[in-house]
Amino acid sequence: MYEINEFKAREALDSALSDKVANILIDAINLNGKASIAVSGGSTPKGFFNALSKKDLPWDKVTITLADERWVNIDSSDSNTRLVHENLLQNKAKTAKFFHLKQGDELSQETLADLNLAAKSSLLPLDVLILGMGGDGHTASLFPCSDEISEALSTDNDNVLMKVVPKTAPHQRITFSFASLITSKNTFLHISSTAKKEVLEKALSDDDKFVMPIRAFLNHAEVNTQVYWAE
Repeated sequence: MYEINEFKAREALDSALSDKVANILIDAINLNGKASIAVSGGSTPKGFFNALSKKDLPWDKVTITLADERWVNIDSSDSNTRLVHENLLQNKAKTAKFFHLKQGDELSQETLADLNLAAKSSLLPLDVLILGMGGDGHTASLFPCSDEISEALSTDNDNVLMKVVPKTAPHQRITFSFASLITSKNTFLHISSTAKKEVLEKALSDDDKFVMPIRAFLNHAEVNTQVYWAE
């Protein structure tokens, strides 16, 4: 399922989405004493990150992580971890915890196993998931071009986190699996530009998730994906 929320300006979207997410996090903290949120990289969420970072809530009870990460050094311009530290873990959100997906030099099976255990015990189910979407319809690092796509999209996949090597994008990746992401209590797809609107329309025109993995979320009967789009 999905619902499309359109905004005339990105600033209006950032304000509305940050209000919505802040309220969800506050409710989760009031209910459970803690909250978790996974965000995505790219240039689109920077304004949203900035707006959310200024919200008045008990950030020390919030754990932030990424839906996926490139296996690069944190000082790399390709690092989503760096993006989050520079744009979200600022202002009032400085006291939030951050769960690092990229740990160590090598994405070994041992590292992956340790990360799976830690993520399963401390993060899931996510209170908030913010997805992005590529021009090929990938989301997180669920790439249609990768050899891992069948496993990544399987609802029977027991892995919370996976190694993915896309063939049409640089760097090996670590990503949350579809099976773990759909347990999120609130799922948002944050996109902007006319080009991304066209990709969304293409995604909604068919249901083959292996061609465009974002369809797995948009067409899932039990996942209400809130699409936030602005020009």
